[in-house]
Amino acid sequence: MQIYVELLDEGVTVWRPVEAVHIDGDRYRILSEPIEDEIWAFQTGEIVRCKLKRFIDGAEGLVAYEGAV
Repeated sequence: MQIYVELLDEGVTVWRPVEAVHIDGDRYRILSEPIEDEIWAFQTGEIVRCKLKRFIDGAEGLVAYEGAV
Protein backbone atom coordinates (compact mmCIF):
# COMPACT_ATOMS: atom_id res chain seq x y z
CA MET A 1 0.00 0.00 0.00
CA GLN A 2 1.20 3.54 -0.67
CA ILE A 3 1.25 6.38 1.86
CA TYR A 4 3.03 9.74 1.74
CA VAL A 5 5.81 10.99 4.02
CA GLU A 6 6.82 14.64 4.20
CA LEU A 7 10.34 15.52 3.11
CA LEU A 8 12.18 17.85 5.47
CA ASP A 9 14.57 20.68 4.54
CA GLU A 10 12.97 21.25 1.12
CA GLY A 11 11.88 24.89 1.58
CA VAL A 12 8.33 23.97 0.50
CA THR A 13 6.05 21.09 1.50
CA VAL A 14 6.99 17.99 -0.51
CA TRP A 15 5.45 14.53 -0.08
CA ARG A 16 7.29 11.31 -1.00
CA PRO A 17 5.14 8.27 -1.87
CA VAL A 18 6.39 5.26 0.09
CA GLU A 19 5.37 1.64 0.54
CA ALA A 20 3.76 0.75 3.86
CA VAL A 21 1.77 -2.07 5.40
CA HIS A 22 -1.54 -1.44 7.16
CA ILE A 23 -1.46 -2.52 10.80
CA ASP A 24 -4.92 -1.49 12.02
CA GLY A 25 -7.15 1.57 12.13
CA ASP A 26 -5.05 4.53 10.99
CA ARG A 27 -1.67 2.88 11.74
CA TYR A 28 0.85 1.86 9.07
CA ARG A 29 4.46 0.61 9.13
CA ILE A 30 6.81 2.25 6.61
CA LEU A 31 8.62 -0.30 4.43
CA SER A 32 10.48 1.89 1.90
CA GLU A 33 14.07 3.08 2.30
CA PRO A 34 14.85 6.80 1.94
CA ILE A 35 16.31 7.98 -1.35
CA GLU A 36 19.85 9.32 -1.03
CA ASP A 37 20.01 12.93 0.22
CA GLU A 38 16.34 12.97 1.32
CA ILE A 39 15.39 13.59 4.93
CA TRP A 40 12.05 12.00 5.78
CA ALA A 41 9.82 13.07 8.66
CA PHE A 42 9.46 9.34 9.53
CA GLN A 43 11.87 6.45 8.95
CA THR A 44 11.82 2.91 7.56
CA GLY A 45 10.20 0.50 10.04
CA GLU A 46 8.47 3.28 11.96
CA ILE A 47 4.76 2.93 12.75
CA VAL A 48 2.83 6.09 11.85
CA ARG A 49 -0.70 7.38 11.99
CA CYS A 50 -2.13 8.47 8.64
CA LYS A 51 -4.99 10.68 7.54
CA LEU A 52 -6.52 11.45 4.16
CA LYS A 53 -5.24 14.60 2.44
CA ARG A 54 -6.23 16.31 -0.78
CA PHE A 55 -3.15 17.51 -2.64
CA ILE A 56 -2.92 20.69 -4.68
CA ASP A 57 -3.52 18.75 -7.92
CA GLY A 58 -6.83 17.42 -6.52
CA ALA A 59 -5.55 13.88 -5.90
CA GLU A 60 -6.08 12.33 -2.48
CA GLY A 61 -3.78 10.11 -0.47
CA LEU A 62 -2.92 8.97 3.04
CA VAL A 63 -0.22 11.09 4.67
CA ALA A 64 1.79 10.20 7.77
CA TYR A 65 1.20 12.87 10.41
CA GLU A 66 2.56 11.40 13.67
CA GLY A 67 4.43 8.46 15.08
CA ALA A 68 2.33 5.72 16.70
CA VAL A 69 3.01 2.83 19.02
